[in-house]
Amino acid sequence: MIVRDANHADVATIAKLHAEQISEGFLPTLGQPFLERLYRRILKGPDTFALVAAEEDLLLGFAAGAREIGALYRRFLIHDGIIAGLRAAPKLMRSLPRVIETLRYPSGDAELPSAEILAVAVTTVAQGQGVGRALVSEATTRLELLGANDIKVVTGADNAAALALYRACGFTTCAHLAVHAGATSEVLVWTAP
Repeated sequence: MIVRDANHADVATIAKLHAEQISEGFLPTLGQPFLERLYRRILKGPDTFALVAAEEDLLLGFAAGAREIGALYRRFLIHDGIIAGLRAAPKLMRSLPRVIETLRYPSGDAELPSAEILAVAVTTVAQGQGVGRALVSEATTRLELLGANDIKVVTGADNAAALALYRACGFTTCAHLAVHAGATSEVLVWTAP
């Protein structure tokens, strides 16, 4: 298995894997075309990245990160907002409160690091084989290279598998928050040695 930078040919598979494996949160409800547009923007950013774990031509998982989540959202809205919004319009209209909650995140919490691992997903057949750990390890290294000393990741407070993965990679719980009403999330932070 190798962990490498994702490329544009990987975007559709990454978006599909995100939609299939990450059921918590709001973004998966917007559909694969929306997620593809988001990941294409992530690949273009100077302070964002997507990684894939692959074995030969088989993609086993991915991770994405941003040095500053707010900057990523601003770039996405400016460059992709209209097209992405039109593609997901019916879903967006039904979920307007969640859209607003997502755009507000992480406002008001100056104590949390700005660098974030945005998403990690591993195919069902590759789970339990160290793929997630390899992706998280490389994502923290990439964020360090972008100047981050502290990195956060947010996951559902009831997502035992994700919590175990992040804790095994040196993250510790620092807060609980509700990005979306009615759903508690756990914020874990990794600090550079």
